[in-house]
Amino acid sequence: MNPPDNPYGEYQPNPTPTPAQRAAAIEAIASMPFELREALDGLSDEEIDGTKYRNWTVRQIVHHLADSHGNGLLRMKLALTGDTPRIFAYDPGAFVALADSSELPADIALVQLDAIHARWSHLLKSLTDEQFAKCYFHPEPNRPVSLNEAVGLYAWHGRHHTAQIQWVRKHRMLEA
Repeated sequence: MNPPDNPYGEYQPNPTPTPAQRAAAIEAIASMPFELREALDGLSDEEIDGTKYRNWTVRQIVHHLADSHGNGLLRMKLALTGDTPRIFAYDPGAFVALADSSELPADIALVQLDAIHARWSHLLKSLTDEQFAKCYFHPEPNRPVSLNEAVGLYAWHGRHHTAQIQWVRKHRMLEA
């Protein structure tokens, strides 16, 4: 069975979330490491390494989340302390091909995600509406991205990759 492109659903940008939508996105960011751990619970190292969702192993997905969400926190802090700073894009596929993502235990990335998400959600809960309107300039869509939009994107991103692991558990593990 071929995995779906977006097992959690298609990302729907929302540059002007309501306060309730923004609070829900912040809560999703805060809880993502716990939900990811639940998705990984009981998987052996062999399953984490030997099971792929499309082109990435489960291990690489977990390390990708640590890379991406570390960048997300940094991008938001740059926006809060600068004047629409230009951020750098990176190639996630090249990142997950590096030795740390393909060889180190997923637990290392999980510890990193715990720290990132604790700091990130604390910061996000402290922001004012004016601060959420601040932007960074992203070169790939070639436009400014507000923190209002970015918080929803990263909430979806964590759920998206967690859903990939859940899909793997449900479908790929049955084929083994």
